[in-house]
Amino acid sequence: MLTKQRVQIQLGRLSWTMVVCLLTSALLLGKAVELVYAEGPVTAESGQPDASSYLQGLASPDPTIQLTTLKTLGDIKDIAFLPALTALYDGTLHVWKDASGSEKVVILLRNIELDGRETMSFLHPLTGVELGKRNAAGALPEGEELEMVAIRSVEGRRVLKAGLDLLRLFDPDVVVRRTTATKLGNAKDLSVLPALDQALSRESDKWVRHAIEEAINQLRLSDPDPEVRRAAAIRLGEIKGMRALSHLKALLTEEPLEPSDTVRVAIQGAIDSIESYQSFQSVVGITFSGISLGSILFIMGLGLAITYGLMGVINMAHGEMMMIGAYTAFVLQEAFFKYLPPSLHDSYIFLALPAAFVVTGAVGLMLELTVIRFLYGRQLETLLATWGVSMFLQQAARWYFGDLTSVNPPTWMRRGIEPMVGLVLPYTRIFIIGLAAVALLGVYLLFSRTRVGLLVRAVTQNRNMSACVGISTRKVDSWTFAFGSALAGIAGCAISLISNVDPEVGKSYIVESFMVVVVGGVGKLAGTVVSSMVIGMFNKVLEPLIGGTGGAIYGKLFILVAIILFLQVKPTGLFPPKGRAAQVGS
Repeated sequence: MLTKQRVQIQLGRLSWTMVVCLLTSALLLGKAVELVYAEGPVTAESGQPDASSYLQGLASPDPTIQLTTLKTLGDIKDIAFLPALTALYDGTLHVWKDASGSEKVVILLRNIELDGRETMSFLHPLTGVELGKRNAAGALPEGEELEMVAIRSVEGRRVLKAGLDLLRLFDPDVVVRRTTATKLGNAKDLSVLPALDQALSRESDKWVRHAIEEAINQLRLSDPDPEVRRAAAIRLGEIKGMRALSHLKALLTEEPLEPSDTVRVAIQGAIDSIESYQSFQSVVGITFSGISLGSILFIMGLGLAITYGLMGVINMAHGEMMMIGAYTAFVLQEAFFKYLPPSLHDSYIFLALPAAFVVTGAVGLMLELTVIRFLYGRQLETLLATWGVSMFLQQAARWYFGDLTSVNPPTWMRRGIEPMVGLVLPYTRIFIIGLAAVALLGVYLLFSRTRVGLLVRAVTQNRNMSACVGISTRKVDSWTFAFGSALAGIAGCAISLISNVDPEVGKSYIVESFMVVVVGGVGKLAGTVVSSMVIGMFNKVLEPLIGGTGGAIYGKLFILVAIILFLQVKPTGLFPPKGRAAQVGS
């Protein structure tokens, strides 16, 4: 049985326990209230402040509340707030008070409509949904107000910039993530290492992972622990961290120098590995550039191989056929942009290629019927006549189009593939290489597997005998010349994707195209392929070797001299011609 004294002792203990519990509860409740007022309202579902409270915090006129919100968003790293933070940094985040009196935090986007009017669109800063649109030229409707959200403090701007840099590591755009990682690696701020480690663990793209790992190890070169610095240098050498090369060299040559001998050895090894890789990468890049230039020369030379090699016609207007093809692509691009919806703008290239072929072929046919037909067998007169035609076409293009125009490659051509670190192969040049391969296959099948090709080869080898068996040699001449000109139009359409279009664009390639035909052997398809690739490769190899602003010009001059010397030894080219071309040259 419990005595009265023991009951009193138990009640006393219970009272003290209740007092402690009440005090603890009060403290916890006070902390909860503090969090609610500091971070905003708590949602019932997640127990975390909702998105609207963060947006209100960003737009708050109180610098302390705005700074607290910026720091909180920087900690949680929620990619959903990236548009709002970017708009705040760019000055496009606004508070919009509508006619009903409600206030919304919006992103202000200015647009130019098709009729030339400038409008303002109010976008939700998280979803991007348009909440309203107003005329930018006039005043807002009565009862509406629009106020830009400013960054309230210098510390807030610093926190915002740092938060944006970290948040962009998780941006949906691969290019943004990779660029951000590189930027953070160059900043030499060790405090971003945890964010980079987190981004690396979540990243799936191969080259973004490489950029993040490169940034992490570049930052670790500044770590106080020499073993960490040594491991970072070794890893940079293994992953070929070219962006860290200047930093590695600075540690060996500039103050403050790396104090540890073991780390210095690791850094030197990384430098040697990266520089060796750079040399290999340069060889691969030059080879690709040479092949792409050779592809353009091949398509041009293919047309000349037909008009000069098979027909014996020196067409100095062949470069202007290329110009016409380029301007055809330009005209079609402008028509697509003007008359068709944006979703179809990139499709112009699929119509430009056949259109350039047809238009240039028609011009070539007209040239053959009006000029060339009367000058067969008179090469000097043909040369002078076609040179005059080229001058006329150049001036006509300058009068109608002006001195300079440009063709925008389709959106899907504006990037490239990256087969190795730091080497990007543009899709435009890959497309041109593929186009040259298709042209080669098409010409081969046309001349070796069709009746048309049989007729052309028959007229080429023996015109009189072909006429005796009923072949219309005049028709064959006309259509063969038109086909050769049309191939130059394809080359012009291709060159418009990688360079500007002007009336003299053909002059840059006509001399090299003639060299392709002469070196390869007039009238020989295999010779055209080999010589175009060799000349294209020599161009790209000599340009960096000679260097300077005149590297390309002196490179072409050197190639011309080399070809003249080559023709002294082998005047008929790599593949000697047969048929009428050989008879003309004899």
